[in-house]
Amino acid sequence: MQFLNQLIEFIGNNPLLVTAFVVVLTLLIITEGRKAGQVLGSQQATQLINKENALIVDVRPKKDFAAGHIVDSRNIPADQLVKRMSELEKYKDQPILLVCANGQHAGPCAKELKAAGYTKINRLSGGVNGWRADNLPVVK
Repeated sequence: MQFLNQLIEFIGNNPLLVTAFVVVLTLLIITEGRKAGQVLGSQQATQLINKENALIVDVRPKKDFAAGHIVDSRNIPADQLVKRMSELEKYKDQPILLVCANGQHAGPCAKELKAAGYTKINRLSGGVNGWRADNLPVVK
């Protein structure tokens, strides 16, 4: 309880410092989010796939991929992405949609692809589980 009282007192005594901290934290979150590519919902992802012929890269382990994946997706597990990045070379100028289980593991993969020069990187919000929750088809 004493910590909370001290925190409130600090905030009251240092409003400019606290405001600056919040602004810097917000900018950091935004900047880091952009490095990991745009996050798309299922509907936006479907449009990207259909209209722009996006390559779907599923970064889940092979076992999870075999249990069900988005139609025409390519499986490159996250731990093998750097070694297998050459497989994506011919798609460098094409939109790429990264898919994982819940939408959390695609971010680091997107950063690696962006660092390698891939510019049109997108991530599926909610991953395959979100895709299934929206009643969109998966194949085994």
